[in-house]
Amino acid sequence: MTEPEVLTRVAAGIGHITLNRPKALHALNLGMCEAMTAALLSWRDDPAVQSVLIDHAGERGFCAGGDIRMIAESGAGDASDAKAFFHAEYRLNHLLFDYPKPVTALVDGIVMGGGVGISEPCAVRIATERTTYAMPETGIGLFPDVGGGWFLPRLPGEVGTWLALTGARLKAADTVFLGIHTHYLPSDALEAFRAILATDPAYPADVAEGLEADHGEAPIEPHLAAIDRLFAHDTVEAIFEALAADGSDWALAQLAVLKTKSPQSLKVSLRQLRTGRDLTDFAENMAMEYRLGGRVVRTHDFQEGVRAVVIDKDNAPQWSPADLAGVSEADLDALFAPLPDDQEWTPLA
Repeated sequence: MTEPEVLTRVAAGIGHITLNRPKALHALNLGMCEAMTAALLSWRDDPAVQSVLIDHAGERGFCAGGDIRMIAESGAGDASDAKAFFHAEYRLNHLLFDYPKPVTALVDGIVMGGGVGISEPCAVRIATERTTYAMPETGIGLFPDVGGGWFLPRLPGEVGTWLALTGARLKAADTVFLGIHTHYLPSDALEAFRAILATDPAYPADVAEGLEADHGEAPIEPHLAAIDRLFAHDTVEAIFEALAADGSDWALAQLAVLKTKSPQSLKVSLRQLRTGRDLTDFAENMAMEYRLGGRVVRTHDFQEGVRAVVIDKDNAPQWSPADLAGVSEADLDALFAPLPDDQEWTPLA
């Protein structure tokens, strides 16, 4: 028999959710989102469950994102399957965000896209020396969804803007320093964490603090002032100009990276973050991202980005429009426009 792609169980006061799709780096699909949601709902008012623990089978990664191939295939048609996936995934994200019991994510390995969406809302987010974090969506014609419009603008300064636009990859020293993750534990301390948590399941943060190790100096720290200065602009064109005018090796390296990304995605992502920064309700952000998701997956750039990066792997996407000037405010307005009332995303009751 094939094992379930999500394993759930209750033991010692802890509701365990284990992602179990290791060959796909636990990339999320509709069934996985539904299974996690069902478990969380069943535990929400269960006195036998004092906290929830989300981890993964194997050692290669926590969760590398969503099922991009399925989303692209759906987007090439009417996008109904992609929208159904986004609807369920974003409801899971929101359920975790508002969950009444402490949730811990053991972010041991690759955590990107959808993996960020199921870990960032958690109260305790434990990184290890194997953690690699990124929101790389602008490289495939998408945008940093799963709550990126909420979480990224709330990181220090303009770090979230830099992460969203460049898709930069961070290790644990940076993620804990920036508050993306709450604690650093060596991977060989995770079993001790699980064992101690089983004796004190209501207080995972206290258990993590008791085992926490030094994550070392954060490589990002010397660049924070430049990030805050250069990525503070409200148009992508102004960010490009600021990086070029700065002229430092670091700034020019960022500019070179940005020039490889989808111009449409860069503009969508910047507007998404600037809009999300001013929202006061996480659900409003998820509704915005749902509108975007169902539309962006049908665009040329998403189809081309998935072809270049995931399918053919030539890493040579041909974006259209090919430059920033080709993406108008009217184009963005159409992507961000409200849906008919009966098609809007709503959180679980």
